[in-house]
Amino acid sequence: MTTQPVHASHPALIARLKRADGHLRAVIAMIEAGKPCLEIAQQMQAVEKAITNAKRALIHDHMDHCLDTDDPEADRADLRMIARYL
Repeated sequence: MTTQPVHASHPALIARLKRADGHLRAVIAMIEAGKPCLEIAQQMQAVEKAITNAKRALIHDHMDHCLDTDDPEADRADLRMIARYL
């Protein structure tokens, strides 16, 4: 597995994921505390949206910074592979 360079957006992406992790831990605590299902579902939706937005930001960053090679066919193949995760 090759390592990719750290992009300027990665620190912000890490911060987003750490916030989502904190929210997910809060959801687990809500379940353990017996909170109402509606409140839990709302918080789970917020966690899901946060992770989806982080994933989208990562993919857009990849498209902006990693698909500019001298091999257009390789770029297309790479784009097809990462697009599966949209």
